[in-house]
Amino acid sequence: MQSPDMSMPSNPRNGASFLGRHFYLFASIGLLALTAIGFRFFYLEGKAYPGRELAPPIRSLLIGHGVLMTVWMLFAVVQPLLVSLQHKRLHLALGRLGALIALGVFITGLRTGLEAARVAPPDLRLFGLLPKEFLTVPLGSILLFGGFVTAGVLCRRQPAWHRPLMLLASLTAVSAALGRIESVNAWYAGTWLEQTFSAFLTMNLLGLLLLGLRSLSLRTLDKPFAVAWLVMLLGSLVFSLSARTAAWQAVANWLLG
Repeated sequence: MQSPDMSMPSNPRNGASFLGRHFYLFASIGLLALTAIGFRFFYLEGKAYPGRELAPPIRSLLIGHGVLMTVWMLFAVVQPLLVSLQHKRLHLALGRLGALIALGVFITGLRTGLEAARVAPPDLRLFGLLPKEFLTVPLGSILLFGGFVTAGVLCRRQPAWHRPLMLLASLTAVSAALGRIESVNAWYAGTWLEQTFSAFLTMNLLGLLLLGLRSLSLRTLDKPFAVAWLVMLLGSLVFSLSARTAAWQAVANWLLG
């Protein structure tokens, strides 16, 4: 019997390439876990953070948006799982359903941000921002989400762009959950970082970590991912820095009637 040739290269589907092949699946599972942690009061007790009752005037809207968000995050795990299992046709077919779910998330997200600002106590401060100022956070997040999903759909035949765009769409959606995890935000409260990034810092740092892990798995910089992350960083900076401006106050007054 001929002994195996130990000089033959290892299977490229094994070893170091494993993370590269399944990176988006693992990343999506991680974001789903963060969603569960951040919204634990909603899932376990049907309450808002940090254990408050859901505001009665918008209770149904909050529940509806929460359900759609959960469906999106589950969908965001199923899609890369199908790719990992080589079910690419089913992945593409389900993409149409994903677009509809994303539309629902976008519409309810806009409404939730506006209605939450209307019912919030006028002196409430979140990340150093009053309600009208903080409105830049949910609206900015949902606009980034919609932009990334739209770009991802347009690039659906270009996996190098489609995958990071859809992952970052989910990350912008998870930003609300991240803002409710005190342990990942308390360290920069009251600092210049909060003044600059408000509630967007953790989202951007997590995006940078994912970019680093993805590039490490490829052993080179993932340029499409890097470009998409820079768009997210710059977009969130614009929303955050505009929060205290007179121009935004005028926009917020108009939006809130």
